[in-house]
Amino acid sequence: MLAKKLADFHHGAETSAAISAFGSLDTITQNAEENFSQTEKYIGNTVPRNTYQRIKDYTDSFIRHNAPLFHQRVAEGRIRDCHGDLHVAHVCFTNDIYIYDCIEFNDRFRYCDVASEVTFLAMDLDHYQQADLSNAFVDAYVAHSKDKELLQLLNFYKCYRAYVRGKVNSFKYDDPHISEVERAETLANARGYFELAESYI
Repeated sequence: MLAKKLADFHHGAETSAAISAFGSLDTITQNAEENFSQTEKYIGNTVPRNTYQRIKDYTDSFIRHNAPLFHQRVAEGRIRDCHGDLHVAHVCFTNDIYIYDCIEFNDRFRYCDVASEVTFLAMDLDHYQQADLSNAFVDAYVAHSKDKELLQLLNFYKCYRAYVRGKVNSFKYDDPHISEVERAETLANARGYFELAESYI
């Protein structure tokens, strides 16, 4: 049900030439480079140097060698006005399925390839050691959306999104106002997400 709900949402989500521009190689490269520049200070702390470099090399190489695929995604209208922050904490199951707390403050984070959004949630399910649910969710989404090319981007975007979560937890680790217990948990989460990102290479 969740996969169908998300596929239906993406099908009806706004797209335009202006939105599609956020799927350009320039924007994808900018997003990736921003990740690495913002986490340089955490090398040796939340992210090991070899992990940082390995992920960076993989990311640069994937973008460089898959330019036609990224162009195809734009041409097929796969860049949409998405949720932008779709991890497990933003999905609620009650009498229905509710997806909430989308990003409203930054178009560059919200306008993205639907593949990036789907793999964000799939990656977070992996993080919580629910790989079977992650795989089932992706398979169901592809079946409902008929977006088979998404699978070619699966590990790239999983790596990217896991790195983002590692980065966010690294920022939180810097917060002088959190307790020592929360600080330790945040450090473990950051390291776990960076390790997960590397596992997709």
